[in-house]
Amino acid sequence: MNATTGSPRILVLRALGLGDLLAGVPALRALRRAFPRHELILAAPAELAPVASATGAVDRLLPASAPGRAVPSGLDWDGPPPDIAVDLHGNGPPSHRLLHDLRPGRLFAFAHPAMPEIDGPRWHAEEHERRRWCRLLAYYGIPADPSDLLLPRPGEPSPAPGAVVVHPGAAAVSRRWPVDRYAAVAAALRERGHRVVVTGGPGEDDLVAALAREAELPDGDLFTGGLPFTRLAALVARARAVVSGDTGIAHVAVAQATPSVTLFGPVPPDRWGPPDDPRHRALWHPGPPGDPHGTRPDPALLRITPQEVLSAADTLPLPDFRPAQSAPA
Repeated sequence: MNATTGSPRILVLRALGLGDLLAGVPALRALRRAFPRHELILAAPAELAPVASATGAVDRLLPASAPGRAVPSGLDWDGPPPDIAVDLHGNGPPSHRLLHDLRPGRLFAFAHPAMPEIDGPRWHAEEHERRRWCRLLAYYGIPADPSDLLLPRPGEPSPAPGAVVVHPGAAAVSRRWPVDRYAAVAAALRERGHRVVVTGGPGEDDLVAALAREAELPDGDLFTGGLPFTRLAALVARARAVVSGDTGIAHVAVAQATPSVTLFGPVPPDRWGPPDDPRHRALWHPGPPGDPHGTRPDPALLRITPQEVLSAADTLPLPDFRPAQSAPA
Protein backbone atom coordinates (compact mmCIF):
# COMPACT_ATOMS: atom_id res chain seq x y z
CA MET A 1 0.00 0.00 0.00
CA ASN A 2 1.26 3.46 -0.89
CA ALA A 3 1.25 5.37 2.40
CA THR A 4 0.68 8.68 0.57
CA THR A 5 -2.11 7.74 -1.84
CA GLY A 6 -3.53 4.68 -0.11
CA SER A 7 -3.34 2.67 -3.32
CA PRO A 8 -1.85 -0.85 -3.44
CA ARG A 9 1.56 -1.21 -5.09
CA ILE A 10 3.16 -3.59 -7.58
CA LEU A 11 6.94 -3.76 -7.77
CA VAL A 12 8.37 -5.14 -11.02
CA LEU A 13 12.08 -5.97 -11.24
CA ARG A 14 13.74 -5.65 -14.68
CA ALA A 15 17.03 -3.90 -13.96
CA LEU A 16 18.49 -4.53 -17.41
CA GLY A 17 19.01 -2.56 -20.65
CA LEU A 18 16.94 -0.77 -23.28
CA GLY A 19 16.20 -3.84 -25.41
CA ASP A 20 15.31 -5.85 -22.32
CA LEU A 21 12.81 -3.26 -21.17
CA LEU A 22 11.19 -3.04 -24.61
CA ALA A 23 10.92 -6.83 -24.75
CA GLY A 24 9.12 -6.66 -21.41
CA VAL A 25 6.49 -4.15 -22.57
CA PRO A 26 3.78 -6.80 -23.23
CA ALA A 27 4.16 -8.13 -19.68
CA LEU A 28 4.13 -4.65 -18.14
CA ARG A 29 0.96 -3.73 -20.04
CA ALA A 30 -0.68 -6.99 -18.99
CA LEU A 31 0.01 -6.15 -15.35
CA ARG A 32 -1.38 -2.65 -15.88
CA ARG A 33 -4.63 -4.06 -17.30
CA ALA A 34 -4.94 -6.70 -14.60
CA PHE A 35 -4.35 -4.26 -11.72
CA PRO A 36 -5.64 -0.86 -12.85
CA ARG A 37 -5.94 0.49 -9.27
CA HIS A 38 -2.38 -0.43 -8.27
CA GLU A 39 0.61 1.86 -8.48
CA LEU A 40 3.04 0.04 -10.78
CA ILE A 41 6.67 0.68 -9.89
CA LEU A 42 9.46 -0.56 -12.15
CA ALA A 43 12.92 -1.25 -10.72
CA ALA A 44 15.24 -0.46 -13.64
CA PRO A 45 18.21 1.77 -14.53
CA ALA A 46 17.47 5.46 -14.00
CA GLU A 47 18.26 6.38 -17.62
CA LEU A 48 15.33 4.21 -18.77
CA ALA A 49 12.72 6.40 -17.07
CA PRO A 50 11.58 7.95 -20.41
CA VAL A 51 11.19 4.46 -21.88
CA ALA A 52 9.17 3.29 -18.90
CA SER A 53 6.93 6.34 -19.21
CA ALA A 54 6.40 5.74 -22.94
CA THR A 55 5.00 2.25 -22.26
CA GLY A 56 1.91 3.75 -20.65
CA ALA A 57 2.08 1.00 -18.03
CA VAL A 58 4.53 2.31 -15.43
CA ASP A 59 3.65 4.90 -12.79
CA ARG A 60 7.11 5.34 -11.34
CA LEU A 61 10.66 4.12 -11.91
CA LEU A 62 12.73 2.98 -8.94
CA PRO A 63 16.40 3.34 -9.96
CA ALA A 64 18.12 -0.05 -9.82
CA SER A 65 21.10 -1.42 -11.72
CA ALA A 66 24.23 -3.53 -11.46
CA PRO A 67 27.26 -4.11 -13.72
CA GLY A 68 26.62 -6.32 -16.70
CA ARG A 69 23.34 -8.17 -16.33
CA ALA A 70 23.74 -8.85 -12.63
CA VAL A 71 21.02 -8.51 -10.03
CA PRO A 72 21.20 -5.30 -7.97
CA SER A 73 22.51 -5.79 -4.45
CA GLY A 74 19.49 -4.01 -3.00
CA LEU A 75 16.47 -1.84 -3.74
CA ASP A 76 15.74 1.56 -2.26
CA TRP A 77 12.20 0.52 -1.35
CA ASP A 78 10.32 2.62 1.19
CA GLY A 79 7.16 2.06 3.18
CA PRO A 80 5.25 -1.18 3.63
CA PRO A 81 6.03 -4.29 1.59
CA PRO A 82 4.68 -4.31 -1.97
CA ASP A 83 1.31 -5.95 -2.37
CA ILE A 84 2.66 -7.81 -5.41
CA ALA A 85 6.24 -8.28 -6.58
CA VAL A 86 7.03 -9.56 -10.08
CA ASP A 87 10.41 -10.93 -11.14
CA LEU A 88 10.87 -10.03 -14.82
CA HIS A 89 14.65 -10.02 -14.36
CA GLY A 90 15.68 -13.68 -14.31
CA ASN A 91 14.98 -17.22 -13.18
CA GLY A 92 16.54 -16.85 -9.72
CA PRO A 93 17.55 -17.30 -7.07
CA PRO A 94 19.35 -13.90 -6.72
CA SER A 95 16.52 -11.88 -8.29
CA HIS A 96 13.89 -13.96 -6.48
CA ARG A 97 15.55 -13.38 -3.12
CA LEU A 98 15.89 -9.65 -3.72
CA LEU A 99 12.11 -9.41 -4.04
CA HIS A 100 11.29 -12.12 -1.48
CA ASP A 101 13.24 -10.23 1.19
CA LEU A 102 10.83 -7.29 0.80
CA ARG A 103 8.05 -9.61 2.08
CA PRO A 104 5.52 -8.91 -0.68
CA GLY A 105 1.95 -10.08 -0.32
CA ARG A 106 2.39 -12.15 -3.50
CA LEU A 107 5.47 -12.93 -5.58
CA PHE A 108 5.19 -13.86 -9.26
CA ALA A 109 8.35 -15.66 -10.40
CA PHE A 110 9.62 -18.75 -12.15
CA ALA A 111 10.15 -21.87 -10.06
CA HIS A 112 13.67 -22.63 -8.86
CA PRO A 113 14.90 -25.58 -6.74
CA ALA A 114 16.70 -23.20 -4.38
CA MET A 115 13.45 -21.31 -3.73
CA PRO A 116 10.85 -24.04 -3.03
CA GLU A 117 8.52 -21.48 -1.44
CA ILE A 118 7.83 -20.02 -4.91
CA ASP A 119 5.21 -22.00 -6.78
CA GLY A 120 5.83 -20.71 -10.28
CA PRO A 121 6.09 -22.17 -13.79
CA ARG A 122 9.22 -23.84 -15.09
CA TRP A 123 11.85 -21.79 -16.91
CA HIS A 124 12.43 -22.71 -20.58
CA ALA A 125 15.91 -21.59 -21.65
CA GLU A 126 15.13 -21.62 -25.39
CA GLU A 127 11.93 -19.56 -25.15
CA HIS A 128 11.57 -16.20 -26.87
CA GLU A 129 12.07 -13.37 -24.40
CA ARG A 130 8.70 -11.71 -25.00
CA ARG A 131 6.74 -14.95 -24.77
CA ARG A 132 8.63 -16.03 -21.64
CA TRP A 133 7.32 -13.21 -19.46
CA CYS A 134 3.82 -13.41 -20.89
CA ARG A 135 3.76 -17.12 -20.02
CA LEU A 136 4.88 -16.32 -16.48
CA LEU A 137 1.93 -13.99 -16.02
CA ALA A 138 -0.49 -16.43 -17.66
CA TYR A 139 0.49 -18.99 -15.01
CA TYR A 140 -0.83 -16.56 -12.41
CA GLY A 141 -4.05 -15.96 -14.33
CA ILE A 142 -3.02 -12.74 -16.09
CA PRO A 143 -3.51 -12.83 -19.88
CA ALA A 144 -0.70 -11.15 -21.83
CA ASP A 145 -0.22 -10.55 -25.54
CA PRO A 146 3.42 -10.91 -26.72
CA SER A 147 2.62 -8.77 -29.77
CA ASP A 148 1.61 -5.73 -27.67
CA LEU A 149 4.89 -3.95 -28.44
CA LEU A 150 4.23 -0.64 -30.15
CA LEU A 151 5.05 2.66 -28.46
CA PRO A 152 3.44 6.01 -29.32
CA ARG A 153 5.20 8.17 -31.89
CA PRO A 154 7.41 10.69 -30.06
CA GLY A 155 6.44 14.35 -30.24
CA GLU A 156 10.05 15.45 -30.76
CA PRO A 157 11.02 16.05 -34.41
CA SER A 158 13.50 13.70 -36.03
CA PRO A 159 17.05 15.01 -36.52
CA ALA A 160 17.19 13.14 -39.87
CA PRO A 161 13.73 12.35 -41.24
CA GLY A 162 13.65 9.76 -44.00
CA ALA A 163 17.21 8.54 -43.44
CA VAL A 164 18.41 4.96 -43.18
CA VAL A 165 19.85 4.52 -39.68
CA VAL A 166 22.92 2.29 -39.38
CA HIS A 167 24.03 1.29 -35.88
CA PRO A 168 27.31 -0.69 -35.73
CA GLY A 169 27.58 -1.10 -31.96
CA ALA A 170 26.33 -3.55 -29.36
CA ALA A 171 27.04 -4.06 -25.67
CA ALA A 172 29.16 -7.16 -26.38
CA VAL A 173 31.77 -7.62 -29.11
CA SER A 174 30.25 -11.00 -29.99
CA ARG A 175 27.19 -9.16 -31.36
CA ARG A 176 29.16 -6.53 -33.35
CA TRP A 177 29.33 -7.17 -37.08
CA PRO A 178 32.65 -5.85 -38.49
CA VAL A 179 32.59 -2.10 -39.01
CA ASP A 180 34.05 -2.36 -42.54
CA ARG A 181 31.01 -4.42 -43.56
CA TYR A 182 28.64 -1.83 -42.12
CA ALA A 183 30.61 0.77 -44.08
CA ALA A 184 30.17 -1.22 -47.29
CA VAL A 185 26.40 -1.36 -46.69
CA ALA A 186 26.25 2.36 -45.87
CA ALA A 187 28.25 3.28 -48.99
CA ALA A 188 26.03 1.13 -51.21
CA LEU A 189 22.87 2.68 -49.78
CA ARG A 190 24.25 6.17 -50.41
CA GLU A 191 25.06 5.20 -54.01
CA ARG A 192 21.38 4.27 -54.38
CA GLY A 193 20.40 7.77 -53.31
CA HIS A 194 19.57 7.24 -49.64
CA ARG A 195 20.67 9.46 -46.81
CA VAL A 196 22.51 7.30 -44.27
CA VAL A 197 23.03 8.34 -40.66
CA VAL A 198 25.06 6.44 -38.07
CA THR A 199 24.27 6.13 -34.38
CA GLY A 200 26.39 4.84 -31.54
CA GLY A 201 25.92 4.25 -27.86
CA PRO A 202 28.13 5.53 -25.05
CA GLY A 203 31.74 4.49 -25.64
CA GLU A 204 31.13 3.68 -29.33
CA ASP A 205 32.41 6.91 -30.89
CA ASP A 206 35.41 5.12 -32.43
CA LEU A 207 33.10 2.65 -34.20
CA VAL A 208 30.99 5.48 -35.59
CA ALA A 209 34.07 7.41 -36.72
CA ALA A 210 35.60 4.36 -38.43
CA LEU A 211 32.37 3.61 -40.30
CA ALA A 212 32.03 7.24 -41.35
CA ARG A 213 35.59 7.35 -42.73
CA GLU A 214 35.19 4.20 -44.78
CA ALA A 215 31.75 5.14 -46.13
CA GLU A 216 32.71 8.82 -46.59
CA LEU A 217 29.76 10.11 -44.58
CA PRO A 218 29.45 13.79 -43.67
CA ASP A 219 29.94 14.77 -40.02
CA GLY A 220 26.35 15.99 -39.81
CA ASP A 221 25.09 12.44 -40.30
CA LEU A 222 26.85 11.02 -37.24
CA PHE A 223 25.18 10.73 -33.82
CA THR A 224 27.73 9.82 -31.18
CA GLY A 225 27.78 9.47 -27.41
CA GLY A 226 24.43 7.72 -27.10
CA LEU A 227 21.32 9.71 -27.98
CA PRO A 228 18.76 10.27 -25.19
CA PHE A 229 15.85 7.91 -25.67
CA THR A 230 13.36 10.57 -26.78
CA ARG A 231 15.72 11.77 -29.52
CA LEU A 232 16.65 8.23 -30.56
CA ALA A 233 12.97 7.26 -30.72
CA ALA A 234 12.21 10.33 -32.84
CA LEU A 235 15.06 9.45 -35.21
CA VAL A 236 13.96 5.81 -35.54
CA ALA A 237 10.23 6.56 -35.77
CA ARG A 238 10.74 8.72 -38.85
CA ALA A 239 13.55 6.72 -40.42
CA ARG A 240 13.20 4.88 -43.68
CA ALA A 241 14.81 1.82 -42.12
CA VAL A 242 17.19 0.69 -39.37
CA VAL A 243 20.15 -1.64 -39.94
CA SER A 244 21.80 -2.99 -36.79
CA GLY A 245 22.88 -5.97 -34.79
CA ASP A 246 20.89 -7.60 -32.00
CA THR A 247 20.86 -4.61 -29.66
CA GLY A 248 18.59 -1.94 -28.20
CA ILE A 249 17.96 0.10 -31.35
CA ALA A 250 16.56 -2.98 -33.11
CA HIS A 251 13.87 -3.15 -30.39
CA VAL A 252 13.21 0.58 -30.79
CA ALA A 253 12.58 -0.03 -34.51
CA VAL A 254 10.05 -2.74 -33.65
CA ALA A 255 8.38 -0.49 -31.06
CA GLN A 256 8.07 2.31 -33.64
CA ALA A 257 6.99 0.00 -36.51
CA THR A 258 10.00 1.15 -38.54
CA PRO A 259 11.31 -1.34 -41.13
CA SER A 260 14.49 -3.01 -39.96
CA VAL A 261 17.23 -5.45 -40.84
CA THR A 262 18.74 -7.07 -37.74
CA LEU A 263 21.89 -9.19 -37.79
CA PHE A 264 22.01 -12.11 -35.35
CA GLY A 265 24.99 -14.17 -34.27
CA PRO A 266 25.44 -15.83 -30.87
CA VAL A 267 21.71 -15.80 -30.09
CA PRO A 268 19.19 -16.83 -32.78
CA PRO A 269 16.23 -14.61 -33.67
CA ASP A 270 13.78 -17.12 -32.21
CA ARG A 271 15.06 -16.00 -28.80
CA TRP A 272 15.32 -12.22 -29.22
CA GLY A 273 14.23 -11.43 -32.77
CA PRO A 274 11.46 -9.20 -34.12
CA PRO A 275 7.89 -10.42 -34.50
CA ASP A 276 6.83 -12.18 -37.69
CA ASP A 277 6.14 -9.04 -39.68
CA PRO A 278 7.20 -8.12 -43.24
CA ARG A 279 8.54 -4.82 -41.90
CA HIS A 280 11.34 -6.66 -40.10
CA ARG A 281 14.04 -8.94 -41.49
CA ALA A 282 16.22 -11.03 -39.19
CA LEU A 283 19.44 -12.41 -40.72
CA TRP A 284 21.04 -15.46 -39.14
CA HIS A 285 23.14 -18.44 -40.21
CA PRO A 286 22.27 -21.41 -37.99
CA GLY A 287 25.10 -22.91 -35.99
CA PRO A 288 26.17 -23.87 -32.49
CA PRO A 289 25.03 -21.48 -29.75
CA GLY A 290 27.48 -18.67 -29.03
CA ASP A 291 28.24 -16.40 -26.12
CA PRO A 292 26.05 -13.26 -26.27
CA HIS A 293 28.54 -11.54 -23.96
CA GLY A 294 31.71 -12.78 -25.68
CA THR A 295 34.77 -10.71 -26.55
CA ARG A 296 35.07 -11.81 -30.21
CA PRO A 297 32.57 -11.49 -33.07
CA ASP A 298 30.47 -14.64 -33.19
CA PRO A 299 31.22 -17.01 -36.13
CA ALA A 300 27.54 -17.12 -37.13
CA LEU A 301 27.43 -13.32 -37.26
CA LEU A 302 30.56 -13.25 -39.43
CA ARG A 303 28.87 -15.50 -42.01
CA ILE A 304 26.45 -12.67 -42.86
CA THR A 305 27.67 -10.72 -45.91
CA PRO A 306 27.04 -7.10 -46.90
CA GLN A 307 25.16 -8.30 -49.97
CA GLU A 308 22.75 -10.27 -47.76
CA VAL A 309 22.05 -7.13 -45.75
CA LEU A 310 21.46 -5.06 -48.88
CA SER A 311 19.21 -7.75 -50.37
CA ALA A 312 17.18 -7.86 -47.16
CA ALA A 313 16.88 -4.06 -47.18
CA ASP A 314 15.61 -4.18 -50.76
CA THR A 315 12.70 -6.39 -49.66
CA LEU A 316 11.46 -4.08 -46.91
CA PRO A 317 7.84 -3.08 -47.63
CA LEU A 318 8.31 0.65 -48.08
CA PRO A 319 7.24 2.01 -51.46
CA ASP A 320 9.95 4.65 -51.32
CA PHE A 321 12.77 2.56 -49.88
CA ARG A 322 14.40 2.33 -53.28
CA PRO A 323 14.93 5.78 -54.76
CA ALA A 324 12.93 6.58 -57.86
CA GLN A 325 14.71 5.80 -61.10
CA SER A 326 15.68 8.71 -63.32
CA ALA A 327 13.49 9.16 -66.37
CA PRO A 328 15.16 8.06 -69.61
CA ALA A 329 16.77 10.87 -71.58
